Amino acid sequence: MTIVKSRFFILILLFFSHFELYSNSLEKNIQELEKEIKEYINHHVLDSHDFNLLSYTKEDGTKFYLGIPLPVILWDDGLAIFSSSKFKHGKSVVKSGENFYKLYHGKIYKTDSSGKIYYDNNKNVINTSPIDFSITKGVVSIIFVSIIMFFLFRNLANSYKKNKMMAKGIGRFFEPIVLYIRDEIAIPNIGEKHYKRYMSFLLTLFFFIWICNMVGLTPLGINVTGNIAVTFCLALLTFIITTVSGTKYYWKHIFWMPGMPLPMKIIMAPIELLGVIIKPFTLMIRLYANIMAGHIVMMTLISMIFIFRNWIGSSLSFMLAFFIAIIEILVALLQAYIFTILSALYFGFAVEEEHDH
Repeated sequence: MTIVKSRFFILILLFFSHFELYSNSLEKNIQELEKEIKEYINHHVLDSHDFNLLSYTKEDGTKFYLGIPLPVILWDDGLAIFSSSKFKHGKSVVKSGENFYKLYHGKIYKTDSSGKIYYDNNKNVINTSPIDFSITKGVVSIIFVSIIMFFLFRNLANSYKKNKMMAKGIGRFFEPIVLYIRDEIAIPNIGEKHYKRYMSFLLTLFFFIWICNMVGLTPLGINVTGNIAVTFCLALLTFIITTVSGTKYYWKHIFWMPGMPLPMKIIMAPIELLGVIIKPFTLMIRLYANIMAGHIVMMTLISMIFIFRNWIGSSLSFMLAFFIAIIEILVALLQAYIFTILSALYFGFAVEEEHDH
């Protein structure tokens, strides 16, 4: 009886020891998987120096990448041009002239032949960075969308000339959108007198944001409007046009509001002036935050398929990701509409005349 109890006790110890080892191994694998997923999401939503189409680990443990390298253009006491493939996804150091460069978390740093990255006490990289003029994934995407828009509007204009102001082909799909922007966005917000001055910008703004958002839903990992530098430039253009277009009546309402008591004018003037800056700032943040959040949510749901690894969890994750993707198609159009209509509203404020009331 004592022997049986001893064996039973040994079996229990072996069970718990194996369970603990299994749990530790499982926890370690999950942590490694979470780290890999986080890096993959960051690579998708952030700009990069190449188009990475897919990657997988070979049987010998080496990782294989399939993608399209892009040219790296640096200014560091002279011009340095080479292919991003030389970085080997951050694993190699590139020598150009007398300098060494390393790609680290999507940014190029100047280093030595060993490729060492140095940190300060707050774990911030202290290596110097050269001036980067590289043609990145975002730049290629912007050029691609610009070419699409050029041929789109060119063909639409030619169809009007050839067919007595009647659109044909793909122009029949885009003509109602152009008319909607004119009749429902530009004219009501800017007015019959001034809207034609801003139609080119409003059409460019709407179609650029819309097409960039739609291209961002493809598996190529393009996230142009989720880049705050791009949304900043779009908002800056709206701000410049609004400021330049401002009439005396517009500036009078900002600095010295008519019909208000003097103390209120003194209080409201800095608030109104601050609002001039806040308006384009909200345009920038709204577009950036919505597109970036949509990409992160969708990629997170897709990654959960590889975390669950079972029919129930993976299927639910796939269904949720598919549902979010459908919503993102609507968001892509909605964000283009909101940015355009608010820009038209700001232009309308700027050119409003006193007799318009």
